[in-house]
Amino acid sequence: MNRISLAIRFLAVLMLPATAAPLGIPEAIAVPDETLITTIHAQGAQIYECKPDASGKLAWQFREPIATLFRDGKTVGRHFTGPSWELADGSMVTGKLAARADAATAADIPLLRLDVVSRRGAGDLAAAATILRLNTHGGTAAGPCETAGAFLSVPYSADYAFYKKRP
Repeated sequence: MNRISLAIRFLAVLMLPATAAPLGIPEAIAVPDETLITTIHAQGAQIYECKPDASGKLAWQFREPIATLFRDGKTVGRHFTGPSWELADGSMVTGKLAARADAATAADIPLLRLDVVSRRGAGDLAAAATILRLNTHGGTAAGPCETAGAFLSVPYSADYAFYKKRP
């Protein structure tokens, strides 16, 4: 990239409105008035159950996530039904869906904004108010759902960014 291109990119960033979403975060899930606490990588599976949908046809329906949480290549916690995130430092939060945005491909689960609805502990997540699910890969159910009660485990990875309210 030449100097002119870099200068144009720099000026474009300076001219963004103060409420613009950080690069890579869709406006639909952005939290411009909050401060990032930490970002944690998750590797695991999205679990689906074969159940009748509203029309009575069998379809894969999301049941729960099961994932290990990593920071700097080290295991720091787990992500599980709730949805909840629990860290080894004793902090835990549970979120509720607030907004969604499309992921990079149809095979990737959507990007999400979740509001924290409960918390415990005094560790890294103690002040978290919002969680963003970003950089998703995989996790979308595909294939036939032929037997009610059957389960499907679909590998996925994502980054979870935890934000707190600004004072």
